[in-house]
Amino acid sequence: MNQNDILLIEDNPDDAELTRIAFAEASIEHQLVVVRDGAEALDYLFARGSHAGRDPHRLPAIVLLDLNLPKLDGREVLQAIRGDARTRALPVVVLTTSDEPFDVEATYALGVNSYIRKPVNFEQFVDVVKQIGLYWLVLNQPRVAG
Repeated sequence: MNQNDILLIEDNPDDAELTRIAFAEASIEHQLVVVRDGAEALDYLFARGSHAGRDPHRLPAIVLLDLNLPKLDGREVLQAIRGDARTRALPVVVLTTSDEPFDVEATYALGVNSYIRKPVNFEQFVDVVKQIGLYWLVLNQPRVAG
């Protein structure tokens, strides 16, 4: 089983903690790496800046991406991910509070794999995160690089 990290790009510390709790409750053993803004997300993915010591070939198993981020927003992060051959096939799930049709259409046009609106209710949020983990980390057959 691939034990690569889960990259959570989320500026809200409460949502990041809820996501961590949900993965723990779902017994998802992947390490959750949290970055707080779009610029740090790209530094992590491309092993530069404060993440320059990270192995650039070890990509996360999945990226959970909020849209409303400081520095670079989620759409810009997604565009950079899809624009680079190293990360083009990386599974990206938008997990956001926005249910604006424009956001949904724009992110699918940029190549997001899935768009999920964050539930406000704690139990529902935990259930959604568990379902994401089950599908993307257990059931989904990832693309083989090469």
